[in-house]
Amino acid sequence: MKLYETLAADIASQIAQGVIREGEKIPSVRQTSQHHNLSVSTVIRAFLLLESQGVIESRPQSGYFVRRKPAVQACAGDAAAAPPCAVDLARGATLDASQFVLTTLRSINQGSVPLGSPYPDPASFPWTRLNQYANSMARRAGQLGMTADLPPGNPELIRQIARRHLENGLAVDAGEIIVTTGATEALNLCLQAVAPPGSAIAVETPTYYALLQAIERMRMRVVEIDTDPVHGINLEALERAIVEQGVAACMVMPNFQNPLGFQMSDERKRAMVDLLARHAVPVIENDVYHELYYGDVHPTALKNYDTRGLVLHCNSFSKTLSPANRIGWALPGRYRAQVEKLKFLNTLNTPALPQLAIAEYLKNDGYDYHLRKLRKAYAQNASIMAAAVRRFFPGGTQVTTPMGGYLLWVSLPRGVQALELYARAQERGISVGAGNIFATDDAYQHCIRLNYSYPWSAEVEAAVRTLGLLAGELLANCAPRQKAHL
Repeated sequence: MKLYETLAADIASQIAQGVIREGEKIPSVRQTSQHHNLSVSTVIRAFLLLESQGVIESRPQSGYFVRRKPAVQACAGDAAAAPPCAVDLARGATLDASQFVLTTLRSINQGSVPLGSPYPDPASFPWTRLNQYANSMARRAGQLGMTADLPPGNPELIRQIARRHLENGLAVDAGEIIVTTGATEALNLCLQAVAPPGSAIAVETPTYYALLQAIERMRMRVVEIDTDPVHGINLEALERAIVEQGVAACMVMPNFQNPLGFQMSDERKRAMVDLLARHAVPVIENDVYHELYYGDVHPTALKNYDTRGLVLHCNSFSKTLSPANRIGWALPGRYRAQVEKLKFLNTLNTPALPQLAIAEYLKNDGYDYHLRKLRKAYAQNASIMAAAVRRFFPGGTQVTTPMGGYLLWVSLPRGVQALELYARAQERGISVGAGNIFATDDAYQHCIRLNYSYPWSAEVEAAVRTLGLLAGELLANCAPRQKAHL
């Protein structure tokens, strides 16, 4: 290829990849000549070639711009090359849970009613104040030093986290705290620290799908333990699994579990810690919803009852203060040294500015006032959402009674397939959490999870009503097949 043809091909490739988008101006002839060390005449010939191909267009006195393409219906070849959509994945022969979740989240970003989102309503967070603190810290970034974001984390944030735990009834050693990039990293690091590949890890069922994915990614084996939507994990079944299946560690959510929303009683939390201590089995406690309780008293954690360092407590500010900043932490007990080493080896650090911004907010602003507003709103929404499901969904539908958080678990009549309901809802611009992804088998294929953190509105109510109608249609369609089978 000649020089101008090579340049034209490179620019066209950048446009095809979306680096330069439709309607955007491309670098001028002079800039391109300087950057690519080419003559002006060579660049002009390349631009003229692209213009003749319909890739760019010249605008007098303005320069060259990427031509806008007319909207056309995708051809079969284009559809085959595109990533599968959420509806296609839901109706596929097999379900890739990770890709399914990612595609669902993308659909929410594209405007679906976010009943299937795992995240709280972003409008409820104090973005303005946090951004002000972050900007202020950024202006002093040169004073932070090169090691300000290394493990275990920013000392002031660690101090504020320790104070927060103390105010909530848990006296912790600040030296145990390791700041992480969100709770997900904390959970992954703790899992790596307590068990090698091939180990059996006990989890509640149903459970948060990210835990299942983490265990699978680390080539470990999931052992699902029956979990009651009121009382929590079955301790007798857990002990049998430890003895008979050699469970090496547990991963649980004792407070406002995702997706069931229950809160384990203090008695059962203490009994669980004692049980695991007898067998010297560590437990990774995911407590990200601990501040979103609806009662008058802050719930205890498993960490409250730990005397042997076997509870690895994981937490974050993502559900209560700032999901975008991705700041979490771990209290890894006797595994602290391993977790800190793994943190350094895996991601080296946690960005300093978000740590500092959150530390300043905790120190200077009304975090408790903010949390009280969240709890009140979520508690009201929980009642409204549950009442709407009972009103609009077919008879036989059951809902949990969350004690905190912002997620409602809905069990539909047997025969209603959650994935098909999901697909039909997606076609109408509504997202839901299909129960299939909360276990390794099909035990919850008739269940869905709904997010009620967003303000109740006519749009949300219409979406819940539509879901109920769709569920009723699916139930009616499966009834004749069930009769024929009988």
